[in-house]
Amino acid sequence: MNYPKITSMPTVRDFRAHVEKLGVPLPVDETLAAGPLNPLADAIDCGGFTVGNRWCILPMEGWDGDANGRPGELTLRRWRRFGQSGAKLIWGGEAVAVRHDGRANPNQLMLSDRTVDEIARLRNELVKAHAESFGRTDDLMVGIQLTHSGRFSRPNEKTRLEPKIAYHHPILDRRCGIGGEVKPLSDGEVREIIADYAAAARLAGQARFDFADIKACHGYLGHEFLSAVDRPGEFGGPLENRTRFLRETIAAVRAAAPGLRIGVRLSAFDFVPFRKGGDSIGAPEDLNRPYRFAFGGDGSGLGIDLAEPLALIDMLAGLGVKLICVTAGSPYYNSHIQRPAYFPPSDGYLPPEDPLAGVARMIDAAAKIKTRRPGAIVVGSGYSCLQEYLPNVAQAVVSRGQADFVGIGRMALPYPDFVADSLAGRPIDRKRLCRTLSDCTTAPRNGLVSGCYPLDEFYRRMNEYHILRAVKPSAK
Repeated sequence: MNYPKITSMPTVRDFRAHVEKLGVPLPVDETLAAGPLNPLADAIDCGGFTVGNRWCILPMEGWDGDANGRPGELTLRRWRRFGQSGAKLIWGGEAVAVRHDGRANPNQLMLSDRTVDEIARLRNELVKAHAESFGRTDDLMVGIQLTHSGRFSRPNEKTRLEPKIAYHHPILDRRCGIGGEVKPLSDGEVREIIADYAAAARLAGQARFDFADIKACHGYLGHEFLSAVDRPGEFGGPLENRTRFLRETIAAVRAAAPGLRIGVRLSAFDFVPFRKGGDSIGAPEDLNRPYRFAFGGDGSGLGIDLAEPLALIDMLAGLGVKLICVTAGSPYYNSHIQRPAYFPPSDGYLPPEDPLAGVARMIDAAAKIKTRRPGAIVVGSGYSCLQEYLPNVAQAVVSRGQADFVGIGRMALPYPDFVADSLAGRPIDRKRLCRTLSDCTTAPRNGLVSGCYPLDEFYRRMNEYHILRAVKPSAK
């Protein structure tokens, strides 16, 4: 569907008028404060660590490690650019698997005794780049995101799924070709994975990361357990059991690495899986009954009920977890709610709503979590789709106390110094703004390394750029 693009709104007033017409809860400041008057420039205490501003770089995976889980030169380049961004909170850099069978692809990073030195080098190079650009690093907080990919694991071949599931899902099993021969993880196997998180956290502390994110989002294992309503035993059924994997993992991580802070990136709500419908527009899968498998859903498959996510936030507060990064859904089955974009990846569907509605939905969910737990440090997601007006919305959100940090992911690939330009009051370089063309997703889905091929000249010079053009439907 042809929604008005950001480039068709030449002024912030035009943008605000469009937002008001949509009727979505998206705050927009018309005037940007300069220098130290900008609320995004304020420092904040994050559990005894003073972070220097309110910008965060979200995890951005590149599919560019080696078969053993070590980073490559492209990985190092990306992390250096994260350091050069000017953001003072780095939420994990990218997803790092805690064991081989939990890797989302054969090039995903993995934290082990064999790779810890190279993973530490990533952090060190990021900090060094930040020091060269901004002088001080004592107010720079760098985390590592620990993950197991669960039903979306492809540890050995990019095209071969080797799923580890928490339960059988009536729609995703069919989509993924998962039959009865694939058995859900036993409780004993689950506890082995928890032990692997603890071992990885110990190494993360050794590598001098400031915190570990226990990933509970995007359909991966930590998120899937939250919707395991039909799973028997200790890890399924009532909310107390469905949160057990996350709670026991946090306890194990704290015991193994007592000096390491803990964060959780959480899909605060979820929808039913979507598919290509008429004219390639995203449409929800047909439902003949209430949809029970959306954590944070209202049972319809298309609505939100934050009662359980807010209860989980209360549990996390009780466990001493202050760092919460709010996201939604999954890129595998309902990408428009998790990664609002005007242009889908080559195998995706066209947005079934104005992408700004998706941005507003995530901002609103983060605000509700912040209201529930004012003492939590809340990081928002989904902002890159705002393009020119990202600073106007970011300033409005932080000044109103709807979130403590504004996170950017895709924007950091073509325009890593977007944050620095924004904080300095320099004009935004419109030629380098992420336009949500989704090549950074199309590339890995076709077996290529991820990067901003349209706007980053470095990637445009790679042979993969020409391969990507050939496989994209638009090129055909």
